[in-house]
Amino acid sequence: MSHSASLVLEDGLSFQGRSVGADGEAFGELVFNTAMTGYQEILTDPSYKGQVVCMTYPHIGNYGVNEEDAESRRPWLEGFVLRELSPIASNFRSQESLDAYLKRHRIVAIDGVDTRALTLKLRQAGSLKCGISTTAQNPEQLLQRVRSSPDIVGADLAKDVTCGAPYTWPLDSDKRHATSDKEGRHIVVMDYGIKYNILRQLASLGCRVTVMPAQTTADQVLARQPDAVVLSNGPGDPAAVTYAVATIRGLMGHVPMLGICLGHQLLGLAYGGETFKLKFGHHGGNHPVQDVATGKVEITTQNHNFAVDLDSLQAQRVELTHKSLNDGTVEGMRHRELPIMSLQYHPEAAPGPHDARYLFQRFLDLVEGIHA
Repeated sequence: MSHSASLVLEDGLSFQGRSVGADGEAFGELVFNTAMTGYQEILTDPSYKGQVVCMTYPHIGNYGVNEEDAESRRPWLEGFVLRELSPIASNFRSQESLDAYLKRHRIVAIDGVDTRALTLKLRQAGSLKCGISTTAQNPEQLLQRVRSSPDIVGADLAKDVTCGAPYTWPLDSDKRHATSDKEGRHIVVMDYGIKYNILRQLASLGCRVTVMPAQTTADQVLARQPDAVVLSNGPGDPAAVTYAVATIRGLMGHVPMLGICLGHQLLGLAYGGETFKLKFGHHGGNHPVQDVATGKVEITTQNHNFAVDLDSLQAQRVELTHKSLNDGTVEGMRHRELPIMSLQYHPEAAPGPHDARYLFQRFLDLVEGIHA
């Protein structure tokens, strides 16, 4: 039998709803995601560590979950907020209902919330800390715990989600994509919170992929003799991941690099620039991005709370390659002299449109040009 749950924001606004996940309490920064599908990929995206996600699409869970669509080894977000959890999971690939999946992974979730009103609140006020509880006696008790909960700013969360030891891809458990038969380039991927579909895309293009923990040094990376390095997505404040910035600086000039999301932000810091926190972040599968060289517009998948300050890089040998058509923020950069490129958005698109997948091949073409 379902029972009640409470959602309280740090400014005191509260919502009552129904518990549709695990019992208990969850705290984090509340953000909204505009994707219409892909809730399992969102749940298992390590970039959501430290956050509570509100889905703007009103009906979630109707096609269930399955082991092949996971983007990491487990869900990472702190809590889940829905308008309505579907009572039926109907899809030939479904292996489990969403509510059973949430309970099994101890994710606190609430439905029956006016997610339209909640989204408008976040757009006006910006991201806010929040708490979901199935046990709080009253909203005031929960509010005090919300206000004392940790802040995303200054938080190094990459260390919490990274792998414990190096490994090669594909894993035996990943059956979605077979690797190419040809002998490809060796790519080292720095795991700051890697999504499996980045690894799948690289493998499908023939790359030999080695994944390494976030704290790996430049010397340890170079000892693997990679043809290129990919800097992955991940959660938290990039300015707090100082060891990663040091590693990236140690790799510059030695190996081609591709930065994605947090990896892009860390590159901005390694160049000598700065990052800043967005008001409510970019989360969803419908964000328009323009290639500044061609004028072409791509609809992209995004999930980030921080952005690179382009003005802070004016003295560096870095140029803008892509920009957001929603707010003009930096969505892509390229070093003018070194074989380094980066993207703020997600070319692997899981979930989301596939407009940007060609960028993996563009990077590999850059690598081939260096090694030709």
